Amino acid sequence: MKQQLLERFLSYVSFDTQSDGQSPNVPSTHSQFVFAQHLRQELVSLGFEDVQLSDKGYLTATVPANVENAPSIGFIAHLDTAPDYSGKNVSPQVIENYNGEDIQLGLEEVLSPKQFSSLNQYIGQTLITTDGTSLLGGDDKAGIAEIISALHHLLTHPEIPHGKIRLCFTPDEEIGRGADHFNVDGFGAQWAYTVDGGQVGELEYENFNAATAIITATGNNCHPGTAYGVMVNAQTIAARFHAKMPLKDTPEHSRDYDGFFHLLGMEGVTEKATLTYIIRDFDFELFEQRKRWLTELVEKYNAELSIGQLTIDVEDSYLNMKQQVLPHPHIIDIAKQAMQNLGIEPIIKPIRGGTDGSRLSYMGLPCPNLFTGGHNFHGKHEYVCVESMVKATETIIEIAKLTAQHKA
Repeated sequence: MKQQLLERFLSYVSFDTQSDGQSPNVPSTHSQFVFAQHLRQELVSLGFEDVQLSDKGYLTATVPANVENAPSIGFIAHLDTAPDYSGKNVSPQVIENYNGEDIQLGLEEVLSPKQFSSLNQYIGQTLITTDGTSLLGGDDKAGIAEIISALHHLLTHPEIPHGKIRLCFTPDEEIGRGADHFNVDGFGAQWAYTVDGGQVGELEYENFNAATAIITATGNNCHPGTAYGVMVNAQTIAARFHAKMPLKDTPEHSRDYDGFFHLLGMEGVTEKATLTYIIRDFDFELFEQRKRWLTELVEKYNAELSIGQLTIDVEDSYLNMKQQVLPHPHIIDIAKQAMQNLGIEPIIKPIRGGTDGSRLSYMGLPCPNLFTGGHNFHGKHEYVCVESMVKATETIIEIAKLTAQHKA
């Protein structure tokens, strides 16, 4: 299984599948569809049933049940990689029997246990890293490789009892659109698991409440030589507004259950400038307070201005899945038991982000998140442990076995 997973993963990361939040298309990039077509052919050749690829880039397939009256469950991963770091020309390095020392990533970059202490737990194991010029793509091609490997194992080992199992690979998760065209009724599962987490044992069923706020500053442009009393520089208005934001209520100063404001982007000219913030908090009331506070800050700043103006538009992205998953505790219990049966200690922790599962849970498909074995996603220091990928694959198989013991 280890070699099969390695080869499958290395094949998958050769596909450039960055999503594009500025694109109106679905998928947002054609390359995701190309990858989905490749996976469709693979699933057919492996013997999966009902393999379908929608025109929106959603790939689904079925492993038929071999026991009666077992619940139908699903496993979900996403096709795209993060748009904010290059996923082109990925050139992975395979480090066998890792010795605990620095790993050179190309000529200039180093993956060091001094900076990333998680490396210390993988001495003697096989790591896959970048070459320092791109991300790796373990988020979420590791999840795809693990789901396919696990479900193919079930197909080829009919002695393992399981109910009907559905898989879905979605586009555009990294830009928050992964569930936009997901057909929950057509998927036909009672619950599902996204396979999109990090280190071995991670089991997540709560995530941030999330919103995006776009603040627009309006100014007035004219020739700088005749600007006295006339020019209003929107960029200056925007910069002074950001200076009013709390310095430590940010991602780089938060952890665990801390929320934050994050200036995601800023752009503009004299006439107009925009600040794009993301707002995150696990607690719904605190989340609502953050949105109100930011809106009120804009209003107060406008009152200080004699010329120029700010406007704000706030839009929710997704909500904490916890409220939708906790009413179905057996979903969590099965995943925990599966890990414990394999000698894995479950790590119950919140997702400091979101997955397709957060939105799908509110669409009627309760959907916790399972580990993939990856670290440092969305950047050049990303790496995946192959032995951890094996454990993720075994966990999926064990979940299928345990689910077969429940009545639909």
